[in-house]
Amino acid sequence: MSVALTPPIEGLDWAEATRQLEQEGAALLPGLLDAPQCRAMSALYEDEQHFRSHIIMARHGFGRGEYRYFRYPLPPLIATWRTELYARLAPVANRWNERMGIETRYPASHAEFLAQCHAAGQGRPTPLLLQYGPGDYNCLHQDLYGDLAFPIQVAILLSEPGEDFTGGEFVLTEQRPRMQSRVEVIPLRRGDAVAFAVHHRPVQGQRGSYRVQMRHGVSRLRSGQRHTLGIIFHDAR
Repeated sequence: MSVALTPPIEGLDWAEATRQLEQEGAALLPGLLDAPQCRAMSALYEDEQHFRSHIIMARHGFGRGEYRYFRYPLPPLIATWRTELYARLAPVANRWNERMGIETRYPASHAEFLAQCHAAGQGRPTPLLLQYGPGDYNCLHQDLYGDLAFPIQVAILLSEPGEDFTGGEFVLTEQRPRMQSRVEVIPLRRGDAVAFAVHHRPVQGQRGSYRVQMRHGVSRLRSGQRHTLGIIFHDAR
């Protein structure tokens, strides 16, 4: 797939994205892809040569719908995003771990982090394309595939709400200690991305920072078809 990176990742407002991640655990990255790029990415779903596995969610109790994990080598555009997005998210991930008292620190380059994953036996790529139809949904979950897990991931909506599908909102939940869960719906348009916490994140309290558990999912699709590209930075066992 030969489509240009428009707008360049460098052109996004990373100061604002960092502020949103620090305060809310999720950040909107608007207009990462244009409509032709979204259509080209969605069209990859039917070409099995790009993928290592095909998951039917209902068979595993994950919800309803399906997804495919890309194989190595990744399509060049996805490989580029994975590398460039990681470089901008790693400083946030390191600050999170410092605030939560976690010793792990992430290297500056994604290649170095992947080398750590592969040395730990996590060598299967995790970027994926998801496809939902009427009645489909994704249960709340965390994308952990081994002992090593980068704490932020990115999802890019490839379909237009209200035109290609209805329903199917991206949902985050946050479980703070001894409190009820907080739910947030992230409003996305076609081509928008959201960066969000994979597992847990720090929240500032009166006595310092503490960890909150994060989960994400997709509400029930009422009509149409929805495609999403997921970019996870750690590899799987």
